[in-house]
Parts: sequence; structure tokens; C-alpha cells
Amino acid sequence: MKKRPYFYVGLGFLLFSGCLLKKENKELVQPNIIFILADDLGYGDLGCYGQELIETPNIDALASGGMKFTRHYSGSPVCAPSRCVLLTGKHSGHAYIRGNDEWKERGDVWNYRAMIADSTLEGQRPLPANTTTIGTLLQAEGYRTGMIGKWGLGAPHTEGIPNRQGFDFFCGYNCQRQAHTYYPVHLYINEKRLCLGNDTVPPHTKLVKGADPLDMTNYAPYTLSSYAPDVMFNKMIRFIEQDKKEPFFFYWASPIPHLALQAPQRWVDYYVDKFADEKPYTGDQGYFPNRYPHATYAAMVSYLDERVGELVRTLKEEGLYENTLIIFSSDNGPTYNGGADSPWFNSGGPFKSERGWAKGFLHEGGIRVPMIANWPGKIAPGSESGHISAFWDLLPTLCEVAGADVPKDIDGISYLPELLGAGDQERHPYLYWEFPASGGQQAVRMENWKAIRKNIRKGNLELELYNLEEDIEEQYNVAGDQPEIIRRIELIMEREHTPSLLDRFRMEAIDGSGS
Repeated sequence: MKKRPYFYVGLGFLLFSGCLLKKENKELVQPNIIFILADDLGYGDLGCYGQELIETPNIDALASGGMKFTRHYSGSPVCAPSRCVLLTGKHSGHAYIRGNDEWKERGDVWNYRAMIADSTLEGQRPLPANTTTIGTLLQAEGYRTGMIGKWGLGAPHTEGIPNRQGFDFFCGYNCQRQAHTYYPVHLYINEKRLCLGNDTVPPHTKLVKGADPLDMTNYAPYTLSSYAPDVMFNKMIRFIEQDKKEPFFFYWASPIPHLALQAPQRWVDYYVDKFADEKPYTGDQGYFPNRYPHATYAAMVSYLDERVGELVRTLKEEGLYENTLIIFSSDNGPTYNGGADSPWFNSGGPFKSERGWAKGFLHEGGIRVPMIANWPGKIAPGSESGHISAFWDLLPTLCEVAGADVPKDIDGISYLPELLGAGDQERHPYLYWEFPASGGQQAVRMENWKAIRKNIRKGNLELELYNLEEDIEEQYNVAGDQPEIIRRIELIMEREHTPSLLDRFRMEAIDGSGS
């Protein structure tokens, strides 16, 4: 294991005077760390990344006061595997969880009422016991660790729950399926259910047959009393305020703006006034129906932005802001169903965001995500980075920030030198992804080249190749013109893929060549 804490050696003399805070006994202070993960937020959904319809002044302020990354990638194009990569520092060719796995052999796991009655039906397939995560590594360095939001990496009563994977405190959705409503019957506080008093309708319930889609009263059942994001946010603020003697790491895994479309009415009303009338969403593409889908999607993003502003204000009031590193990102690209309309918002930014190009696919629209880092006095305000980075880089980066040992068996590279503008930043020769769903896919980014292999489960091994410098939308396959690049990328795919330990994630056509 290698240990390269920035506040012990090396970079210290490069940082400008006074940037390292010290205790009275002259011991150097570990910074607080907050990682904010939005859910299905597109590269173009924030004002600082070009969004023109949705207002995000507080997240934009993080960017103007810190660094905006323009070539940052998620761990996977869907929720659970992306979070596994994030927390373990291993890309999806080495990670344990490589796709969403609802662990169906347990029973009727998609029955919302059955899950409420039987907690053993909740949650997804668990991370193994003794998995090394960001949480366990920072706990070992004396950090209080907390989390709110959506977990998705281990069902109740298993070793995969947050409290057994490095988090002292957890409040949120253990189960991704239950996060398909923002008015659930319960959340979890650590290992126990927290009942919210919602007599919720099951996720994906449509309008009553024959109901007038223009009549707002027909949408009343989908708005209940306790809005889960409010409950979770308040728990996070309490955690931050409770004990300021020790450094903390907080993982805010917001379910917003993942469907269903549900937001505080004051924000919906704001955007109804801004966008004017629109066609209702009746539920024909999954999730709940919604009278004003565009207004509600925008409302969800602005609500999240508002809460980010409240978090920053709390840090300032508690005297913690100057010694806190905040990183903001999204777990994958935007979705295209359930009333979301990513093309209307230009949620993909410069990337295509229709079905087949965004969430669930390894095109740029599915895995290129916003990433903002803010650290007063350490990161230059208003800076922008084209450093090519990915979710598996977060673990080594935070290890270096906290002074923790960096495990050797990971795929990530610390981007701390890039954040601080000091020292030599190591670069990835390439990035690798695999995703066993949506036909089975692999992808490699190498310099400006992006290669994608699709329909692996049907036996396809042909590669598509795109020059991202000239073709950011991946419209022109130039594989036939670049045999040497194709050969190099085929070797990378063979080297980086290891057959999954779980049958669900195996892809027969490439498992024979895995090492």
C-alpha cells in the first residue's frame, strides 16, 4: 500500500501560504469531505454546463468558486454498478457489482406492498463482507462517516448495508426500487426502518382509467405528506452539526432527479409560470403520471440546487466551510422515459440523450457527467479542467486528502494534484467500462478515441470507433479506417475484463478471453 498524504510531504511547499489549517498544537488538520451524487442528472442539466431552462445558482456557485471538470466519467451507465465503482475504486471490469441486480430469486421483489410487509424482499444484491470502500478507509483515519440517499448495494439483514460498508450513519433508501417514489412508507435509519406516515401508492401506478389528464385533482394521490428528500437532508444537517471535533466524510447520494416526477409544489408552480402550459404525462412509459412533466423535472433539479445552497450556508454558520472539500457529480447520464424529456432540456449537453445514447448505454451521453470540486483556499476559483478522470479515481483522491493508505488493487488515480494545481498529475492511458445489460457492452476511451462494442450477449465482437475531438456525438464510425487503434483497444478490452464472480453479469462471448 502506498501512502501519499498531501499534508505530510511533497505538495505542502507548493501550496500558497496559509492554505493548510492547523490546530493549536501545530498538528495539521484533516479536511471535512462531502461528496454529492445526483441521480440521472445529465451533463447539460446545470447552468454552469450550459443549461438554459433550469436554474441552478447554488451548484453554479460551487463551480465559480472551484473547479469544473469537462471530461469526467461515471463508473457505469446505471445506478448500482456506478456506485460500486465509486466506493471501491475498481472499474466495472473488476468490480463485484456490474449491473442492477434485484436479486429476484428471493421472491416477488417488484411487489411494493410485499416489500413493505417483508423486509427480506427489499434491496439489491449485496457487496461482500470486508469490501474495502471509501468509508472503511476514512473511518480508519479517524473520520466520522455518514450517508443519506439511495444505497442500492446490499439488502437489509446482509453484509452489504451502509453501516457494514464503512458508514457510521445512514438515512435513506436501502432499495433502489422503493426509491421510485419520493413519498415512501419508510426509509432506513441505520439498520431500522423509519416510518414516514405516507399511505403511498405503489410506484408505477397509472392514472385511474377514464380520468381526465388535465384535471389536477386526479394527480393528488401521488403527492403525500412526508417528502423523503426533506427528511434525509435534515438528518444530514444534524449529523454535520452534532460533533465538530473530528473530521467527517459525508456521502449525499441524492435520488434526485431520478424518476418518478415528484417535487415540492412551490417549485413546480415556479416552473409552470416559466414554461406555461404543457402536455400531461399519463404514465405510459413507466413511473407516476404527472400533469406538468417539464415543470416538475426542472423543479426537482432546482430543489436539489436549493438544498446544496442550504448545506453550504450551514457549513459557513458552523465554521466548517473553509476546511471542507465538496465534490458534486452524477451517477450516470439522463434518462429518457417516465415523463423525463432530456432532449427538450438538452440534458445531454453536447451529447445525444435519446434512448440508446444516454442512461443504460456506454455512449458519452450515458457516462460523461458533470463534476465540480470546491475547496476554499485550495482549489483556484473559476478554474476548469480537461483532465480525463472517472469514478474509480475518487477513492485514491480522498485517501490522499485524508492521509489514508491507497490500496494497490484499485484502478483509480488520484486527481488531487489537478485540484490543487500543484505537482505532477498522473494520467490514465485509457479508461475502460463494461456493462452486461442492454445487450452487453464494452467501451474504452484512449486519448481522443472512443470505442464501443455492443450486443456482446448476441455474440458480437465488432467495435465501433469514434474520434471525440471531431465527432462528440459519436455519429461516424471510423473503425474501418483505424485498424491499429482497433487492435490496441481490443487488447485493452481483453486485459481489463475479468469474468464476473456473479453469473448475472457474465458475458460468454468475452469471458473466454478474460484473464
